[in-house]
Amino acid sequence: MTSLLGGLRHTSRGFAFRYQSSLCRRACAISWRTTATAYSTTNQYQYRSKSNMSTQKAIQISKTGGTEVLEINQIPIPKPQPGQILVKAAYAGVNFIDTYFRSGLYPVQLPFTLGSEGSGTVEAVGEGVTKYIPGEQVVYYGTGSYTEYINVPEKAISHIPEGLKLEDAAAILIQGLTALTMLRESYEVKKGDTILIHAAAGGTGLVLVQLAKALGATVIATASSTEKLEIAKQHGADHLVNYSGGEDEWVKEVLGYTKDGEGVEAVFDGVGKATFEGDLKVTKRKGSVVSFGNASGAVNPFNIGRLGDKNLKLLRPRLFGYVATREEFDHYTQELFGYLKNGQLKLNIHKIYPLEDIVQAHKDLEGRVTTGKLVLKI
Repeated sequence: MTSLLGGLRHTSRGFAFRYQSSLCRRACAISWRTTATAYSTTNQYQYRSKSNMSTQKAIQISKTGGTEVLEINQIPIPKPQPGQILVKAAYAGVNFIDTYFRSGLYPVQLPFTLGSEGSGTVEAVGEGVTKYIPGEQVVYYGTGSYTEYINVPEKAISHIPEGLKLEDAAAILIQGLTALTMLRESYEVKKGDTILIHAAAGGTGLVLVQLAKALGATVIATASSTEKLEIAKQHGADHLVNYSGGEDEWVKEVLGYTKDGEGVEAVFDGVGKATFEGDLKVTKRKGSVVSFGNASGAVNPFNIGRLGDKNLKLLRPRLFGYVATREEFDHYTQELFGYLKNGQLKLNIHKIYPLEDIVQAHKDLEGRVTTGKLVLKI
């Protein structure tokens, strides 16, 4: 184990399959794909190292708690098993779910490698894999992305469209899919809806604002400062509410932006404890409260019968329940990338941290001092 509080030296690692330019990658694609198809059935694409190195750096926890439990450890570099793709990681997104695993809110078997999304280059493929070849740039989800090499099942990986940077792909995947699936399935936003988005200047919040506007909704955005609200406005929010003044104040403001003060069709809340009671007040009859995060702490237990006062629907969705199959993941990933391509969705990367600065990245995220997405450079 290496302490994250001390200095660390980067060590280079290389693997046999490496393309030095996109031109070469395109030129070789047909040849490689044909070879991959022929060889995959006999598992010829095994991982081969240019050196004798067999370990890699990974951010892990051996116990749960605050940022002090984060460790940089050396773990084996895996070999791709049947149906898997070995990826040399370039970037990993930093998400609140990573802090939930670290803190113990979501129980995991220890030791545990953190990270839930990333981007990189295909290094090798396992038996039966024919749609991916070494050298291709890919984006993927699943636990363990805070590491230099990762095995990814075919159902959790997708090609990066030409023109999209590796860091952008890692930045958008989880938060983009989280926002898109909630707007499509948790509450299907329709043209003419008025919705409330809390923490609208955060990573998921900014994506929610932009996609909701693309779907024709009127967006009321909340944040804790004037600066953050200005960012939400720049990304399309119609009405701005600073919720730092207390629940009574922001509830009154939100209702003032709705027709006849009846409330919003839906609330999308990644804040949790601090805003939940107000959510129930600002949601109209037969409306929906989508509680998807705990940035301020977990929601306190409450009497479910209270939902009956206005026949409210309450959901606590998790992304992986919406993209559990290859078909679902492909469908939503391609729709998400489509919004990026047509300009309806713009990225806002707050900062790219070196892998060794993971402690600071988690502190910044949990301190709610960031706007946009946090990314690790592997």
